[in-house]
Amino acid sequence: MFIIFGGLPGCGKTTLAQRLAVAIKALYLRVDSIEQAIRCSGILVPDRDMGPTGYMAICRIAADNLELGHSVIADSVNPIAVTREAYRAVAKQVGVDFFEVEVVCSDKAVHRHRVETRQCTVEGLTLPGWAQVENLRYDTWDGSPLRLDTSCLPVEHNVATLIAAIANMNRAKA
Repeated sequence: MFIIFGGLPGCGKTTLAQRLAVAIKALYLRVDSIEQAIRCSGILVPDRDMGPTGYMAICRIAADNLELGHSVIADSVNPIAVTREAYRAVAKQVGVDFFEVEVVCSDKAVHRHRVETRQCTVEGLTLPGWAQVENLRYDTWDGSPLRLDTSCLPVEHNVATLIAAIANMNRAKA
């Protein structure tokens, strides 16, 4: 299965995606890590927009691993419809199910605090500030992703919700 995460920076999606990956023993792909590795390679001009580079890399790596029978989790802001459709297309091309998760933090003060105080876990990556997060283009999701609000429920509760929803989807398909 291809599990596709999305949500604004600082909403808690990386925490949930990583915990889910451990719980279900899935391959975890983070666009921030891929893009930062590309930046560090010196191939791109510094401070130049990455465009679709990281997303395209995730799609290829995900397809390779889905074809091997691994479950894969994609962790990215995934802000626009075209990237979401590209992820779906990978699952369809390989012939596996996909499960979409939109992570939100509905409490603006909590979200802002997270953005302003979080520690970067990708060496060399510059995290966006609150103004950048507020001004980021973020399209409304089409379809019916599982929407998790991290503003008031603990991580463990949201991970359990994810595991149960994935299990229910698998049962429904059987």
